Amino acid sequence: MSRTTENSLESRLRLLSCHFTWNLLEGERSLADIEDRVCHQNELQKSEFKATNYNLLAYINHHRGRSQEALACLRRAEESSLQEHGDQAEIRSLVTWGNYAWVYYHMGRLAEAQAYLDKVRRVCEKFSSPYRMESPELDCEEGWSQLKCGGKHVERAKVCFEKCLEKNPKNPEFLSGLAISSYRLDEWPAPLNPTKALRQAIRLNPDNQHLKVLLALKLQKMNEEGEGERLVEEAVERAPYATDVLRSAAKLYRKTKDPDKAIRLLRRAVERLPNNAYLHSYIGGCYREKVLQCQGRGPNGMCGEGEDLWELRGRAVHHLKRADDLNGNIPHVCSYLASFYAQAGQYEKAEYYFQKEFSKELPPLDQQVLHLRYGSFQRYNMKCESKAIHHFIEGVKINHNPTVTEKMKKKLQGIAETRLSREREDPETLHLLAFLEELNGGR
Repeated sequence: MSRTTENSLESRLRLLSCHFTWNLLEGERSLADIEDRVCHQNELQKSEFKATNYNLLAYINHHRGRSQEALACLRRAEESSLQEHGDQAEIRSLVTWGNYAWVYYHMGRLAEAQAYLDKVRRVCEKFSSPYRMESPELDCEEGWSQLKCGGKHVERAKVCFEKCLEKNPKNPEFLSGLAISSYRLDEWPAPLNPTKALRQAIRLNPDNQHLKVLLALKLQKMNEEGEGERLVEEAVERAPYATDVLRSAAKLYRKTKDPDKAIRLLRRAVERLPNNAYLHSYIGGCYREKVLQCQGRGPNGMCGEGEDLWELRGRAVHHLKRADDLNGNIPHVCSYLASFYAQAGQYEKAEYYFQKEFSKELPPLDQQVLHLRYGSFQRYNMKCESKAIHHFIEGVKINHNPTVTEKMKKKLQGIAETRLSREREDPETLHLLAFLEELNGGR
């Protein structure tokens, strides 16, 4: 095939509606980020449509240079579309065929790429368009794919589902997609308040237990816990091993300060997904909350049901280390581990995990909290006020969360007052006081 023909083929491929033209990597720091969300974070969200997952996995495998694995995923996507969508299978398969064409094109198998391009054309021409057609089913496929990718893609997912509903306002799948994407963004279309959108989706999807738990979480945020807990109990009873339901239900119980219930549900989920780092991090976080509850009752006390404080710490560390071994980029995991090792007097391990946390690309709030934790470690454990001052100042400068900022300002004020009582002309203390005075507007 000549270069001119190859360029012509590529220009036609760009007209397709599929993962290669949906800009799924736009704005991503790396392929690893999106792969993590698709394969690990969002595997907790049970997809009713396997074809969507297989198409996404094909796209990721292609970008990883695994062409044969990509083709195998596309074969499974094609089979799943036939099983799941019946009379819509041909239109839904346009996405898979478009992905086939792109994969074969990048493999240099241009004749096969052209063959799949022709399959797309034959269907689209029925609707007076050669390679792309306006179809709510195709917008829906893009919507689920964008939603599965998470992060910055959720806004685009919401737009896709809104577009679908313009054509078919009572479609259960489209309403579910809009409700879930709106929940993630906490932004709701003008005619719908948060609970109305979810209730409407549940009414048309009565067997979707995940939607019920999302409604429960929304009701909890609106201080309507009673109905929320009833919904969660019903969802867990009807879908006792659905990992998306279990994880979201556990989130509700964590927010109601009931880590024991959350742990029971998460343990059930981890039986299904034993190598999911996020589940281990959630379990570790729950045990950490139990440790904090026990510490509030006094050192080395019993913590209910015959549990020992050190035993709880050991369980927290076990799951947090498992999470870190499986995925070293989950926020907070290493700083939690560092804090546990600091409490145990294992300062070298604490320092290691603190520095590992600092090496991550963290959002501003997480950076600020990390400076607070590490500054406290330096002050109280390592007895190094200079490093503590440095990190408290860095955290105050970030100034993302007023509560966290105020905690560090108070710590800096306390250090300054203690130092002044010992030596009124200490240069570092005077510099610190000037910094605090500037923060307080020169008062």
